[in-house]
Amino acid sequence: TLLESELFGHVKGAFTGAHTDKPGRFLAASGGTLFLDEINSASQAMQLKLLRILQERRFEPVGSSQTIEVDARVILASNQPLERLVAEGTFRQDLYYRINVVKIELPPLRERRADIALLAARFLERFASELGKQLVGFSPEAADALRAYSYPGNVRELQNIIERAAVMAKSPTIGLDDLPEHVLEASRPAKGVNLAIARSDAPADAPWHGGTLEEALREPERKILLAALEANAWSRQKTSEQLGINRTTLYKKMKQYGLLGDERLAG
Repeated sequence: TLLESELFGHVKGAFTGAHTDKPGRFLAASGGTLFLDEINSASQAMQLKLLRILQERRFEPVGSSQTIEVDARVILASNQPLERLVAEGTFRQDLYYRINVVKIELPPLRERRADIALLAARFLERFASELGKQLVGFSPEAADALRAYSYPGNVRELQNIIERAAVMAKSPTIGLDDLPEHVLEASRPAKGVNLAIARSDAPADAPWHGGTLEEALREPERKILLAALEANAWSRQKTSEQLGINRTTLYKKMKQYGLLGDERLAG
């Protein structure tokens, strides 16, 4: 009843505690936009009510027989694939087809690591203001650790990590000591992976034999990829997280260095 009242409003006396009339979110959003998060958690009854208002653009407040027309843009988000929920019978198929007009796929944060620094800086600015602290940024080591972490909780988890760091910080710059241990673990090489192989087998003072920088770096990069893949049992997900690149980039590099055949043999 409370959720229905929040969305559609209610009239005085509709239920216990309804002392006055209250307009709902749909009415407040008329002529604008309403965002509904985690639509996958809506009950079957609520799904039916949402289908009606999206289809007919009208509704009745809780406890009222008066029909109200509304014109609002509705954006819905889900943290689970709705196609799978439809197949399982927990999400209405008719509602799914009604809301699936324009679909926006937002990859998880681990697949768009370029966003991590921007989001972290914004969160740090916000929490510094709230805490009344002078916080100016991150040390290079802390920034690397944030980029290396996989964020199973996506942006909300990053926000939580930065809030904790802002609280713990004893200097204007966020350092490794201000980050939680599970974040630091992700930036450490996995057991059995020798990333020192990047230095190549040649001695440090080996003469340069010409060629471009890209050509000179091909073999060391191939060795790093191979070592990381083998250490992670050829799991592209784990390897991409460890190396701090997305899976698409990893696949392209595996193809470039002829490692896809090795993957088939391993698996």
